[in-house]
Formats: sequence, structure tokens, C-alpha cells
Amino acid sequence: MTAPGTAPAPPTDPNTSSASSKKGSHWIEEWDPENEAFWNEKGEKIARRNLVFSVLSEHIGFSIWTLWSVLVLFMGPEYGLTPADKFLLTSMVTLVGAVVRVPYTFAVAVFGGRNWTIISAAMLLIPAVAAFTVMEPGTSFNTFLLVGLLAGVGGGNFASSMTNINAFFPLRKKGWALGLNAGGGNIGVPVIQLAALGVIGASGGPRVLLGIYIPLILVAAVLAALFMDNLASVKNDTGAAVDAAKDAHTWIMSFLYIGTFGSFIGYSFAFGQVLTNQFGRTPLQAAYLTFIGPLLGSLIRPVGGWLADRYGGARITLYNYVGMGAATAVLVFASMQKSLPLFVSVFVVLFVLTGLGNGSTYKMIPGIFQTKAVAKGLVGEEAAAYGRRLSGASMGLIGAVGALGGVGINLAFRQSFLSYGSGTGAFVAFLAFYGVCFVVTWAVYLRRPAGRITASGTASEAKPQLSYAEV
Repeated sequence: MTAPGTAPAPPTDPNTSSASSKKGSHWIEEWDPENEAFWNEKGEKIARRNLVFSVLSEHIGFSIWTLWSVLVLFMGPEYGLTPADKFLLTSMVTLVGAVVRVPYTFAVAVFGGRNWTIISAAMLLIPAVAAFTVMEPGTSFNTFLLVGLLAGVGGGNFASSMTNINAFFPLRKKGWALGLNAGGGNIGVPVIQLAALGVIGASGGPRVLLGIYIPLILVAAVLAALFMDNLASVKNDTGAAVDAAKDAHTWIMSFLYIGTFGSFIGYSFAFGQVLTNQFGRTPLQAAYLTFIGPLLGSLIRPVGGWLADRYGGARITLYNYVGMGAATAVLVFASMQKSLPLFVSVFVVLFVLTGLGNGSTYKMIPGIFQTKAVAKGLVGEEAAAYGRRLSGASMGLIGAVGALGGVGINLAFRQSFLSYGSGTGAFVAFLAFYGVCFVVTWAVYLRRPAGRITASGTASEAKPQLSYAEV
């Protein structure tokens, strides 16, 4: 109660709340992005600033994660590695990047989004410096494999970044924001491939490429420290991941994300090796082509989120799987006919479709949990908080499982080349998988009859059915 003659306390500012004074100037205690007045007055500006520097850190994380997809192009006969060795190497790097996404998701709640961005960005120095040290002929395959595994930490940045940014934006903006955040990160894949092209073209060695990235890692960590914020509402909520893991939708969306992001990251690692092994391209010739698909797939991801915001993520995802299946069928034909122009052209189209699907599937996640919140009878900020909590936690798990698709793609290519001498067999398997993804999307999120996933996350005829057609 205000004492007589004392002016009333000013409205609480997110940047100067009690949490700020207790925990430091970069902690925000009160955050309500669904409140339009709050969002227009101060929320949007803060959210966009955090988005920018989240993208930068995640971008470099993706570059380091996919570092070995370009380093293997430098590794000629003098390194003593077979094509199967190289596919195994990139598969294991992808695997680590997928696995570490789970603890990285928890890390946001334990340390705070800003604090973990600083830590995770700085950790990228370890794989970069290690690769700089061992990258020379005569190094054993086991050493390359061990150092390559370190690069997997770069894959974890995506999970923590998406979980963090999801909490900053209102539901109506999530498709665009998450698409931009992820797309800006994904573009780290073609950027490092372009950098490798420049280095190879200038007759430079792999250490030159690594020398470019080491100072960039330091810049990303410093900028995160200066300009990002932690949300107190996300702190110490590690139980959200447990709750998300119990929900059937987390695993259904994980399966669908294998088809979109798993394809994107798997093809990003494998494209150059397919060109060199199946079509006889030199490393320089392969480098001229490999960056195009990941670049366009990254740039289009925010468009996938925007289309999902407008037309519904489930619909866009469904149609996208139709396109991915058609493109893969043409790739089977091009591979059998050994037509390089057709193969590269359609592969680029497939990359674009993976990017669209990445954006639409991630838009579906907050929509699903918001729908479940409403079905539970929650309204207003309570419903929004429920949706943010579970969708943010589930994103890390979905991202981790989805990235395992990249492991499967590289292992499938490895086996296909061992068995048939080409990637045709792998493409046939991918075509069948996209067909299954189409059926799952339609059956769970667009089909109207009873038997749909219910608010409890389990299938039941007796409980009220939810409609996810608009998510």
C-alpha cells in the first residue's frame, strides 16, 4: 500500500524488475508476449534483439557441426580414407549433434537462454581448434573420428536456440520467428561450404578454413553476452521436458521432423560425397554445387513458417511431403540414368522442399500444445503459458530425434554405395519413408473421424477429440 504523499510505483519494466536486481541486468522477470499492448510497447523490440544474436550463434554452430562435410572434400588419397570411411565419419558427427540436443534443451531452463548461448557458442572453440591441430595426412582414421565427434556440439545449438526464442514470441508470430531463427542457423551449412569453395579455389588448405571460423566463434559469444537476455519464467522448469516426453505428439512430430530436417542435414553432409563418388566430380567441382541446395533450403525455411501461419502447418506439411516424394522419384530416375544435370537440379528442388517442411513442422508444435491447452479449459495467459512451456520443451526433443534422420541418410548412402556402387538404393528407401510421413500427417492432424490423438496425448474413442487441422 502506498504511503500518503508518496507517488505510486511506476509500472514494472521487464528489464528492471526484481529478477533483474537479483540476478543481473540481463534477466527479465515479467514476460507476456500474448498481451498486445505489452508486445507493441516493449516486447517486440526485446524479442527481435534476442532473435538476431540467437541466429548468429546458431548459424556458427551449424557451420561447425557440418564442418566435416567439407573437410572430407580436402581429404584426398594421401589421407588413406575410403568413401565408406568418410560416410561413417559424417554419420557419427551427425549422431552426436542429434544426441546433444536433448541436454541442450534442458540447459535453457538451467542456465537461462542468454547464459547458455554464451557457453554453447564458446564451446565451439573445442572442435575447431582440435580439427586445426590434427588436419593433415598421416593422422589415423580413429583420430579423425574422435575429433569429428567433438564437432557434434554445434548441432546442439539449434535445440537451445529454438527453445529460447519460442518463449520470446507470441503464438501468432511463432511460425515466422522460429522459421527465421532456424533458417538463419541452417544457412551456416551453405556458408561454410562456400567458404570451403573459396579456400579450395585459392589452393588453400583446411587449416585456412578453420582459421576463419575460430575468431567468429569468439565474436558470437561476446555479442550474446552483450545483447541477449534471460527469461526468468523459463528458468528452473526442467520438468517441462519430462512432461513433453510423455505426450504422444512430441514423438509423432519427431517422426515427421525426421523427414524434413533429417533430410536437410543428411543431404547437406552427403551431397558432396555423392557427387564425387557417383558422378566422378573433383572436390572443387563438387564444392561449386553442394552449397546451392542447403542455401536455398535455409532461405526458404521462414517462408515455410509464414505459409504455415497463414494456411495451417499440417496442410503445408502434407503437401510438402507430396513434393518431396515426387522429387525423390525423379532422383531415382536421374541416378539410374547417370544424368548429372537432372540429378543436381532435382536435388536442389528437394533441398528447397526440406526447408519449407522444416518451417511448417515447427509451426505445428506450438499450435498443437495451444490447442490442447484450450481443450483443458485454459484461457488467456494461462493457456499461452501452458503452450509455451510444453512446446518449448518438446522442440528440443523433436529436434534431437529429427536430426537422427541425418544419421540414417548417411548410413543409407554408405550401404547403398557398398552394395550397388551408387546412391540409387538409398533414394528408393527415402521415397518410401516420405510416403509414410504423408500418411501420418494426414491421419493424425487432418483426418476428421474419431480415434484422433486426444488432449491426454493418447488415442481414445471415449474422450473428446481435438481438431489439429489448423495447427
